[in-house]
Amino acid sequence: MSGMSGLQDLLHNDILWAGILGWFVAQIVKTILYAVMNKKIDFTRLMGDGGMPSAHSATVAAVAAMTGFTCGFGSPVFAVACITAIIVMHDAMGVRLETGKQAKLLNEMVTLFEALGQPKLKMEKKLKELVGHTLSQVTAGMLLGVTVAVIYYYLFL
Repeated sequence: MSGMSGLQDLLHNDILWAGILGWFVAQIVKTILYAVMNKKIDFTRLMGDGGMPSAHSATVAAVAAMTGFTCGFGSPVFAVACITAIIVMHDAMGVRLETGKQAKLLNEMVTLFEALGQPKLKMEKKLKELVGHTLSQVTAGMLLGVTVAVIYYYLFL
């Protein structure tokens, strides 16, 4: 494969672009919803984890759906994409959600200990609390990702 051919293949990889578009749309929606709910714009939400909808779920759902459309829903590659999507979405609701809860509790404990005069516990920065997703956030992300793939498929293929 020549360099130019490989680049062209990459630029025309509809599965890749559907995944990227799924992530991008989810991040935009997440930023807008955050602004509406909190009455302020926080542009860090454009790249941030956690929140509604799950961009992780939107990405892997778009990839899986587009894989099904382009390779067939009975293909082995669709099976791999689908199982990978399930694992990512399950992890977002499990380990990553619990990690966020633990980070919130640890941040509160450090703040309390600092207030009690324990400067040795001072952290350089707070632990990241928004890392996981609830079932509704994952479901919304999954539905968004599949919708992005369907629209992409019918508009561009």
